[in-house]
Amino acid sequence: MDSFASLAHGFAVALTPVNLMWGLVGVTLGTFVGVLPGLGPALTIAMLLPITFQVEPTAAFILFAGIYFGAMFGGSTTSILINTPGESATIVTALEGHRMAKNGRGGPALATAAIGSFVAGTLGVIGITLLAPIIVKFALTFSPADYFALMLLAFVTVSAVLGSSMIRGLTALVLGLLVGLVGVDLQTGQARFAFGQMALLDGIDVVIVCVGLFAIGETLHLASRYRAHKEQIIPIKGSLWMTKQDWSRSWKPWLRGAFVGFPIGAMPAGGAEIPTFLSYFMERKFSRNPEEFGQGAIEGVAGPEAANNASAAGVFVPLLTLGLPTSATAAIMLSAFQSYGINPGPQLLVSQPDLVWGLIASLYIGNILLLVLNLPLVGLWVQVLKIPTPYLYAGILLFATIGTYGISQSVFDLALLYGIGVVGFFMRRYDFPTSPVIIGMILGPFAEQQFRRAMTISQGDLSVFFTRPISVTLITISVLALVMPVIFGFLRSRNAACTDAETL
Repeated sequence: MDSFASLAHGFAVALTPVNLMWGLVGVTLGTFVGVLPGLGPALTIAMLLPITFQVEPTAAFILFAGIYFGAMFGGSTTSILINTPGESATIVTALEGHRMAKNGRGGPALATAAIGSFVAGTLGVIGITLLAPIIVKFALTFSPADYFALMLLAFVTVSAVLGSSMIRGLTALVLGLLVGLVGVDLQTGQARFAFGQMALLDGIDVVIVCVGLFAIGETLHLASRYRAHKEQIIPIKGSLWMTKQDWSRSWKPWLRGAFVGFPIGAMPAGGAEIPTFLSYFMERKFSRNPEEFGQGAIEGVAGPEAANNASAAGVFVPLLTLGLPTSATAAIMLSAFQSYGINPGPQLLVSQPDLVWGLIASLYIGNILLLVLNLPLVGLWVQVLKIPTPYLYAGILLFATIGTYGISQSVFDLALLYGIGVVGFFMRRYDFPTSPVIIGMILGPFAEQQFRRAMTISQGDLSVFFTRPISVTLITISVLALVMPVIFGFLRSRNAACTDAETL
């Protein structure tokens, strides 16, 4: 009951004219970004991080959350109409959605995607409301050793899952940890990795790293792959609304997608890609018409889109209650918390109730706004696809440069921004994931602090990490996450070698 009383207070915060305006701006901008191929919420929020120096925290996070949910909604439009996923999580939607559009059923495909996103997003936010206080009570029992083990799990799972290989993920993580160590050590007073530069004694601003990696690096990468010819946009034919048969074939996939997406989104490194693929294969298995898959089955759009938005809601559970980012966008939002001097974790619901519950309430409101924006205005979003991409790239670079320079008016920071942007470009070029860099930079100093506290309490005895049930469980899971992919890879290669030998 306390959760619902807190949620009622959250609605009072979210429904103020100023916060409602920020929510509307967020979902509109998020849908716009989601529609544009190649751009995403991580890049957009990174580019807008400088506003954290001007805007009140609750309003800023309502804006960021609106962008995140809006991008998840908008990504389906490009997948369905031009077979180019706006977000990596909408790759699965393109499989059936684009085929439906080619068959003259683009309208129902967009409708089931929008309504499924609304249903699953709402169920996901209900999950946040119910689970957040429970997880907070559990997290309050954590010792410094438990927190260090939790950070270790986040490092390992994010690095092992994201990217094309574990080595690349761990390399990106180490880079992030090194960046997080730059500056004066608060306990010893010694400068670390400053290389004699006075500007680095205070450390590298996380805003510069986020904007450099995601805005500058991603834009340079997209520009390097730019092709002059335009993608063919399939016009929407017939009615936009769904038939009675479409409804009967969609509502179960919506619910199944929501219950698959939310828990996976809340896991470290769960992301939205895994639940969308899982939902697609689940719907193909449960379908009464499996032969339609690959030819434009509406279940193949309804389920993955629901899983996509439910996983987006799930991301907020560990972010708000434990301070753990489980996606690139969540990592950038965590950096925004740091810009305000706020530390997400078990105390956040007590220390910042207006922020937390206002944010959760805004997600309910944002889902309704997105449903209104996506269905009647689909024609407008189709026109957005016709914007020349060079203009978009130039605009992103311009706003990123102005925003970063506006923080400190430092030419050194601007040079650092573009230096990090070039590093981000090469990381994208050679398939190194960028999310572990941000997670390592943000969580690294916190993990170091908890390790030192644990060592102080135990008087230097490392066994403190293996005597508490929580910490030893988390460390065991971390070791398994590192070792099991290697073992499975070895077994697969040995089986393949045995099969080849038998063939010969």
